[in-house]
Amino acid sequence: MKKAIVVFAIVLLFLVICFSIFTTKVYAEDNNSLVSEVTREQGNLIELKENQAKSLEEYKAKYGSDSYGFTAYVLHVVQVYSIPFCFLGIIISTIYRIIGARHLENAEKGLGMIVAVVTLTIICQVLPLVFALVVKLGRE
Repeated sequence: MKKAIVVFAIVLLFLVICFSIFTTKVYAEDNNSLVSEVTREQGNLIELKENQAKSLEEYKAKYGSDSYGFTAYVLHVVQVYSIPFCFLGIIISTIYRIIGARHLENAEKGLGMIVAVVTLTIICQVLPLVFALVVKLGRE
């Protein structure tokens, strides 16, 4: 029964994707509008790169060292991106837990993955705070 539901969901998803691909109409555009769109996107990328460089310089100024500032910046980026990866890991490990209803080794693997993902996420969330405390209190 579960296999039939999963197969039905996959087939339904495939049909929706195929339907959306084949019913999309493409119209010819003026070459000038395409060039202006590419130029606008390049401007957005340059602006994003400048913002990241500015943020990195702020961290370097805040910590008073290039190496400490760069480390704090990298830890901040890891902290931000660890949350979506945590949700993704929990979803994958929950699927292993569901499959484990029939195969116990998959259930154990799913539980181990949940524990590992949550532990790794907690470490990624706390590590920037610990780094800031060690650097700030170590200098005083």
